[in-house]
This record gives sequence, structure tokens and C-alpha cells, in this order.
Amino acid sequence: MRVMVFVKGDTEPGQLPPEEMLAEMAEYNEELNKAGVMLDGNGLHPSAEGVRVSFDTEGKPSVTDGPFAESKELVAGYWMLQVKSLEEAIEWVKRAPFRSSEEYGEAEIEIRPVFELDEFGDSPAIEQHRKLAEELDKKRS
Repeated sequence: MRVMVFVKGDTEPGQLPPEEMLAEMAEYNEELNKAGVMLDGNGLHPSAEGVRVSFDTEGKPSVTDGPFAESKELVAGYWMLQVKSLEEAIEWVKRAPFRSSEEYGEAEIEIRPVFELDEFGDSPAIEQHRKLAEELDKKRS
């Protein structure tokens, strides 16, 4: 099963994590990689450097520049993990080198299972998604 792990938070523009935190994250990422569970992962620039695209009921898009208000509802980084179960994902995330602090706020991570195409059954639309997934896999290899 694949899970997406969301690291919650937001930083000020130009503020990078301290070297100690970067080193702890590098060690943790190496551990995930050696165990064969890490598929991808990165930190994200602050919401002040991002935009949101919203759609009205007719599908018309509107763009809102960041920053966005609730930093605990924002994503500061992510991992994509391949695990045997949600319980295994939880055990990995419990080992993440995070702690709450006044400077960074509450440390919170969300884990959500990724839909697999086999969960949808067969249809022309799902077949189109399968073909796209195959093309993307070829690009990655």
C-alpha cells in the first residue's frame, strides 16, 4: 500500500530549517530509503511563495496569492511511502525527528492512504488512467 505523509506547517519566506534539523531529516530519510519504503519526499517552499486556484460552480478558476492563514492546515513537506499497512506507516512516522517548538509551532504529520486504480474496478476512464501510469513509470525508469 502507498501512503502520502503530509508534514504540516509553514515557514517565513527565506527561512530555512537549522542545520541540525536538516541533518536529522537526512538521517531519517536514509533510514526510510534503506528500508525500501521511501518512494519520494521533499520540503516545500512557504505558502507566501505559492498560489491557490479555486473553481466556482461553473468551473471558472480564480487565483489567490499566498500566504495563507492557517499554517497548521498547510503542508510544509511530504513523503510518499510504500508500506505493508497503515500501522507500519504510523510506526515509521513516529520515528520522524520532529518536536513542537515556539519557533515552529506544533509538530503534526498526517498520513493518508493513496487510492490504487484496482480499487475503482474496470471502466474506459480507469483504463486511460492505467495507460498514463504506465507512461509515467517508463519516464521514471
